[in-house]
Amino acid sequence: MSRVLNGKPGVADETRSAVLSALDVLGYERPSKLRGERARLVGLVLPELQNPIFPALADVIGSHLAQHGLTPVLCTQTLGGVTESDYIDLLLEQQVAGVIFAGGDYAMADMPHEHYARLTRRRLPVVTLNASIEGLPFARVVCDDDVAAEQAMEHLISLGHKRIGFVLGAEQHIPTRRKLAAARRWGAARHVPVDDLLVEYSDFTQQSGQAAAARAIANGATGILCASDPLALGAIRAARRAGLEVPRDISVVGYDDSAFMAAVDPPLTTIRQPIEAMGRAAVTTLVARMAGTHTATDELLYEPELVVRRSTAPRP
Repeated sequence: MSRVLNGKPGVADETRSAVLSALDVLGYERPSKLRGERARLVGLVLPELQNPIFPALADVIGSHLAQHGLTPVLCTQTLGGVTESDYIDLLLEQQVAGVIFAGGDYAMADMPHEHYARLTRRRLPVVTLNASIEGLPFARVVCDDDVAAEQAMEHLISLGHKRIGFVLGAEQHIPTRRKLAAARRWGAARHVPVDDLLVEYSDFTQQSGQAAAARAIANGATGILCASDPLALGAIRAARRAGLEVPRDISVVGYDDSAFMAAVDPPLTTIRQPIEAMGRAAVTTLVARMAGTHTATDELLYEPELVVRRSTAPRP
């Protein structure tokens, strides 16, 4: 550490970045001659780490930031802990060069959004991942919710399912709204209308998914579409608690294709988010904005992929 603090040669760039980032995160003041190094820091704000998709995103984004000589400052929200607004204050104090949000208040219609104005006033480059409320002047990298819903609906309908249940995020969650609206359109076009009795909302935990899926199963669902893989694992547990076997009696589709979904029992059919491409695009866009290059705030859409495994089968 002393070699870094004293600006001595012979220190690897990765080591130097790690030491300086540790100083920033722990609240220690950098030596004056190293304060310019703060321009190498980028805030990475995640809503949680329990869902394995977010650590995977952090790994992808961190890797691409490193290729540009940048170091992420990881900010993770916890229930009852530090708020997103507090993290923005922290990142501004640390004089980060930009911020990437991979989920957060910007995706919730009913949450306060005034704290984002502090970023725009400072003209700080910002990129958000996945759908957001309208009106934010940030670059947006988005997995296409319409395509995801259509792929999942078409898969279950092709297997003969007509009573399709939905275990989604919060009702005010913008990607949830988009997925449900697309499912309604696609179902109507295929003469398999969405039954409101089979639409359930949750908080994206496995336990919440289990409770929501249990209600959909009680109302006659033979196939269930879930807005995340943890929700899908909860749905499988709910089916077993109801004495049903997946996929013999009921089919389950997840979303994300997060780690180990090929190894669960049964291996999960899911919609894969292209997180490698999305993470790379988020970093490339942020770096361009940091360099003063104008980038559009229109959504940069990425198409997901249906990955068929053994949690889906023809309707019994």
